[in-house]
Amino acid sequence: MKKILLTILLLGSVAFSSKAQDNVSLTMQYQKMMEKVISRIPEVANSTSNKIMDFAKSLIGTRYRYASSNPEIGFDCSGFVSYVYKQFGYSGARSSADFAKKGKAIKLADAKVGDVLVFTGSNSRVRRPGHVGIIYSIDEAGKIKFIHSSSGKAKGVTITDLEGYYKNRFLKAVTVME
Repeated sequence: MKKILLTILLLGSVAFSSKAQDNVSLTMQYQKMMEKVISRIPEVANSTSNKIMDFAKSLIGTRYRYASSNPEIGFDCSGFVSYVYKQFGYSGARSSADFAKKGKAIKLADAKVGDVLVFTGSNSRVRRPGHVGIIYSIDEAGKIKFIHSSSGKAKGVTITDLEGYYKNRFLKAVTVME
């Protein structure tokens, strides 16, 4: 009787151990799968960029004001971007040319939410920095939206698709926070 009981206990512990390993294996597989999914969603993958975007989004509707980085009176494009980044410890640039020079240049295909887009001024034939915005979102198809302070019809902080008019004016993407 003791041998049978001992055998049952031994088999049970082996089965339990095997089941526990299966559960651990499934848990590891699930965790790896979730990491892959999350890493493909830039807004979730980087909590700093989440915070930056939440803060930037809270400023939507702030009016446009030339040469200003003050939310009380309004922002120009670089004033908006520098104000947002200053809240997160970066204060190295104030003009669109500063962002173009001081940021680390990256390929647009490698850009992430929170990176800065540098554009020409309103005349796209003059290929020097004249406007900046922050990448707000990148969808699964790679379509980019950016948040910026526009002197155009939006007349202030707004979110815009990177296409057409702005795609023609695009100069480079830069990372300003590592």
